[in-house]
Amino acid sequence: MAAVAMTLAGCGAMDTAGYYWQSASGQLDLVARAKPIPDVIADTSDAALKRRLERVQKMRSFASRELALPDNASYTRYTEVDRPFVVWNVFASPELSLEPRKWCFPIAGCVSYRGYFREDEARAEAERLHAAGDDVAVSGVPAYSTLGYFDDPVLSTFVRWPEPEVARMIFHELSHQVVYVKDDTQFNESFAVAVEEAGLERWLRADGDAAMQQYRTRSLQQRAAFRDLTREARAELAALYASSLSDADKRVRKAQVLAAMRAGYERAKAGEAGLVGYDRWFAGFNGGGPNNASLASTALYSAQVPAFRVLLAQEGGDLPRFYERVRQLAAMPKPARTAALASLAP
Repeated sequence: MAAVAMTLAGCGAMDTAGYYWQSASGQLDLVARAKPIPDVIADTSDAALKRRLERVQKMRSFASRELALPDNASYTRYTEVDRPFVVWNVFASPELSLEPRKWCFPIAGCVSYRGYFREDEARAEAERLHAAGDDVAVSGVPAYSTLGYFDDPVLSTFVRWPEPEVARMIFHELSHQVVYVKDDTQFNESFAVAVEEAGLERWLRADGDAAMQQYRTRSLQQRAAFRDLTREARAELAALYASSLSDADKRVRKAQVLAAMRAGYERAKAGEAGLVGYDRWFAGFNGGGPNNASLASTALYSAQVPAFRVLLAQEGGDLPRFYERVRQLAAMPKPARTAALASLAP
C-alpha cells in the first residue's frame, strides 16, 4: 500500500549527488505534469478515466467534509506517469534482527526505507545492501505524501484500482498531512491506516453500493489473513533472535520459520483465491522469499493500528477529537508514545 516516501525531503542529507538529483527531478516532474482534474475530464477520450476522476472528485470532497482531512489542492490534479509505480522503496534489516535500517532526512526525519523514482536504481541499492549482509526488500509504491509541501496529485499508478482502494489511498495519504512525527515511521503509517479504514467504511456507507461493501468485506478478510501470518512469524523470529542460541542455529531456525509461514500462505490461498495478490510479497527480493526486511516493512503499517482503533472508539468515532488525541501522543517522547499505544492495544 501507500508509503510516505518523502525522497525530496532528504536530498540535502544524502550521500551522493545522484540520489539528490533523482529525488528532486522525480518530484518536480510529477508536479510539472499534473493537470487540474476538471481539465482532464473535459479533454480525455478515455471514458473509464473520466468516470473514475469524477468519482475521485467526490472522494476528495468527502475527505474534507466528512473526515476532517485537509481542504487543500492535494488530489485535485492528475498526473499520468509511464511506469507501474511512482517510486520503489528499499527496506533493509540485519540478517538476525527485525529492526529495520533507517535513513535520516532534514524534513521527514529518520524513516525505515529509501525511495527511488527508478526501479533499477532501487534494485542496485538493494543489491549493495544485500552484498553487505543485510536482508533486503524492494516495494513498489503507487503513491506517497509530501506532507503538504507540494499539492500531491492523483496518479495513474492507482487511479484505475478498484474504487474502494482508490478511496483508501487518498484518505491514507491526506492523513499524513494531519499528523506526522519525525523518526517514527510505524506511528505515522499505523495512524494513516487507521484513518483510511475509518474513512473507507464511512465513504462506502454513504455511497450505499452493495457490491463495493462486499468487496471491502472480502478485502478486510484477506488483509487479516496476511497480517496473522506475518505477525506470527515476526513473533517467532523476535523470540529467536533474542535467544541465547548460536548464530548458526538461529539461521537454521529462521529458515524453518519462514518456510512455515510460506506453507501457511499456500494453505490459506487454497481457500481464498484473492490472496494471490500477496504472491509478489512472498516471492521476495530476486525470488529469495520473505525475510527480516519484508517482515519489518509490514509491521510499519500494522503493528499499532489496533491501538489507534481503540483510541478512535474512545472518542466515539469523532475524527477531529481523535486527531487531537493523536497530536497529544505525537508530542510525547517516542518511548512514552510507544508505551501509551501499547497500553491501548487489545
